[in-house]
Amino acid sequence: MRKSGVLMPISSLSSPWGIGTMGACATEFLQFLHAAGQSVWQVLPIGPTSYGDSPYQSPSSFAGNPYLIDLDILADQGLVDPELYQQMDWGDDPSQVDYGLMYRHRFKVLEVAVAELERVRPADLAAFCQEQAWWLDDYALFMALKREADGAAWSQWPDELRRRDARALARAQERLQAGVKLWRGIQFLFFEQWRALRAQAHDLGIEILGDLPIYVAEDSADIWANPQQFQLDENLQPVARAGCPPDGFSATGQLWGNPLFAWDRMEADGYAWWARRIGFQFELYDILRIDHFRGFESYFAIPVDAPDASCGHWCQGPGIAFFEAMRKQLGERAIIAEDLGFLTPSVAKMLADTGYPGMKVLEFAFDRRDQAGGRVYQPHNYPANCVAYVGTHDNDPAAGWFENADPRDVAFARDYLKLAQDEDQVWGMMRAIWASTANLAVVQAQDLLGLGSKARMNTPSTLGGNWCWRALPGAFTPQLATRMAHEMHLYERLPRQAEEAYDEEGQPGSSSTKTVER
Repeated sequence: MRKSGVLMPISSLSSPWGIGTMGACATEFLQFLHAAGQSVWQVLPIGPTSYGDSPYQSPSSFAGNPYLIDLDILADQGLVDPELYQQMDWGDDPSQVDYGLMYRHRFKVLEVAVAELERVRPADLAAFCQEQAWWLDDYALFMALKREADGAAWSQWPDELRRRDARALARAQERLQAGVKLWRGIQFLFFEQWRALRAQAHDLGIEILGDLPIYVAEDSADIWANPQQFQLDENLQPVARAGCPPDGFSATGQLWGNPLFAWDRMEADGYAWWARRIGFQFELYDILRIDHFRGFESYFAIPVDAPDASCGHWCQGPGIAFFEAMRKQLGERAIIAEDLGFLTPSVAKMLADTGYPGMKVLEFAFDRRDQAGGRVYQPHNYPANCVAYVGTHDNDPAAGWFENADPRDVAFARDYLKLAQDEDQVWGMMRAIWASTANLAVVQAQDLLGLGSKARMNTPSTLGGNWCWRALPGAFTPQLATRMAHEMHLYERLPRQAEEAYDEEGQPGSSSTKTVER
C-alpha cells in the first residue's frame, strides 16, 4: 500500500512553554496529519539531549527526553500548579527553542511534579520502576551522579565510580537516593505521556516512525553500564572514534566522536545488547529508521587523537549476520535502512539481503558533486521498496536548497521536474516524490510550510544553531490539510478509509476530520 508521511520533530511543535511537547500541540498535529491524508508521523530520536542539544548524542538509548513532557498535562493531573511554569521565562522567539532556558527551568517544574507523583501514585510509579529496572536503574544513578559532579562526564568521575565498583555504587545509591528517585519519576512521566500520544496516533490510523542512531554518546549510561560492548582501553578510554571519510561534500570528512562497538564481543553473546535496544524501540514506534546502515557492513575508525576524519580507515562490521540475529530474536520488524552516501557493492548486497527499504533523497538527485550516485536519487529510478524524501533533517529545506544550490543544479532540477516559470518549486519537489513508485514518501514539515534555510534543523559537522527550529502557532491550517489530501488522492497515497470517503468534488470526506481526546 502506498503511504505518505511528514517529518516533524516533537520539539519543533508550537507550544507556549518553549518547546514542542507530547500535549495539545502533538494532538493537534496528529489531527492535521489525519485531515491531510497522511499515514506516518516521522520524529527524530526522543531521548534526552545533552551538550550540543543533538538528539543523536543522548545520555541514554532508552530514556525519554524530559523537555518533551507536557506541563499542562501535569497540571491537569494535579501534579503541579500551572502558575509555577506560567511565570517562568521560556524565551521570546516562538520559532526557536532556547535550550539554555530549558535546562534552567524545566527541571524545577519536573521536581515538583515527581514529588507529588510519589505522594499520590506510589503504586503506579513502583510498578513502572520494576518493569523498566533493567535499564532505568543504571540511567537514574548515572544522572544522579552527573548532577553530583556538576555535569562532569563519567570519564572524569572517581575511579571507583568509573569502574563501577559494587561497594562504591551501593554507597552512591544510598547517598543520592533522592536524585535517583527524581530521574526515575521523570521517566515515568515521559513514558505515560508517550504511550497516550501513541494511542492517539493509532486511533487516527497514523503510524509513528522513529529514528535510532547507530552509535551512542561517549558520555552515556549505555557505555558507563556496558563498557565491555565498546572499543575501550584498560583506562576505559576509546581506542578510536566514529565518523565518515572525506567526500565531495567535506574535504576532511565528518568526525562524530562516538566510541566504536566491540563487534567481536557483541557477536559472542548473540548481540544481546542490540536486541534489547532495538526491541525497546518497537515498544515506542511502529516503524524504525536505523541511522548509518552501512556501518553494520563496514565502519570508519578514526584515531582517537585525530583532529578530523581524514586519517581514518575502514573496518569490517558484523554484516548480514547481525540482522539475521535480530530477526531470529525479535521477529519481522518494520525497519528502514538509512543507506545514504557512497555504497559499496557489499553494502548494497547486505541491504538487498535484509529486504529493508532504503532511502532516496531528491535533493541529491541534482547535486553535481555526486555525479556517480546522483542518478539513483532521481524518481524515475526509484524501486517501490524505498522511502522517498525531498530532504531529511540534515538537509536544507527545499526553499533553501533552491536559493543556495549551484545555479546549474537548480536549472537541472527545474528542467527535470518540468516546473513552469511561476510554479511553486517546493511543491514541485514534493509532488515528484509523491508521484514516484516509492511505497512511502515523507516530506519535511518545513517544506509544507514553504520555509527556507532559517528553518533548517541541522547542518552536519557544525556546532550551535542546530535542533532549534519550531513551527509558529497556527501554521498547519485546514486549508493546507485539504491541499495535501487532494495530492494524496491524485497519487494514490490516501489511507483506504479516507479514499473511500473522498467525495465526487475531490474533497476529503468525513473520515478526514476525525478527532481524538487528549
